[in-house]
Amino acid sequence: MRMAAIRGEHTVLIIIGGGEAKEGDAPILTRVVTLAGGGGARILVCTAASEEPEPAAAPYLRAFRRLGAAEVAALDIPHRRAASSPGNLRRLRDATALFFAGGDQIRITAVLGGTPLERLLRRRFRAGLLVAGTSAGASVVSSTMVVGGEAEVAPQMNAIRLAPGLGLLPGVVVDQHFAERGRIGRLLAALACNPRPLALGLDEDTAVVAADGRLRVLGSGAATICDGRRSAFTNVSETAPGQPLALAGVLLHILPSGYGFDLKRRRPLRPEDTRRAHAAGHKHESHASP
Repeated sequence: MRMAAIRGEHTVLIIIGGGEAKEGDAPILTRVVTLAGGGGARILVCTAASEEPEPAAAPYLRAFRRLGAAEVAALDIPHRRAASSPGNLRRLRDATALFFAGGDQIRITAVLGGTPLERLLRRRFRAGLLVAGTSAGASVVSSTMVVGGEAEVAPQMNAIRLAPGLGLLPGVVVDQHFAERGRIGRLLAALACNPRPLALGLDEDTAVVAADGRLRVLGSGAATICDGRRSAFTNVSETAPGQPLALAGVLLHILPSGYGFDLKRRRPLRPEDTRRAHAAGHKHESHASP
């Protein structure tokens, strides 16, 4: 993933573990508004993951308006025909941010996959559209997304179910409500099946901002990153369903607010590292802009 000057490719994601604060300072949702343009932000709240779109959208519509966004509206995509609607395409074309609310991530890919709206989303994302998502809307940004599995169990065969996601954050598998629902076992099970991607678990009221090949953590919880690329062995191909998995040599990083992670070098970043990288990015953008 690469972020170039503001007039070139500029990809930014905000991935939220669910349960984020919507009242008071609401630091995560405030960051969404800020990166979407502050007082000029035009935010669409996509409810494709939910069978009840109005209740899913309502708290975010209120929060984003209260936090100063210029325009906030719901984007309800109940079926695939709606993802070809000229009106919905026009609304996405005019937005500065698309926010995926929670629900069931497989509903998002089922209604968007291969549609004109998905193709426009990819083009706009590469051109600078902020994409954010919470809970199911966080998992869907992966190339291979978590769609279900056992919680609060040791890693075992069939402890996790995976499906193709939107692929906006390639090379990373995302799980949400992480510490609260004891999901480390199913994330490690995903690594046992394929140790190449990073596995990212996000606690509630916790997010990462993904930009410039780095993750930056914010919120009250932590981001858990599991790296199995250098693992010594796994018995996944020899194990029966429900049996414990062997997985040796996995790196584990626990990163609270202010810390970060370099996706290219696969190394954690201390707060001073993330501040330097953030400052360098702003300097690069100011020099590159006319």
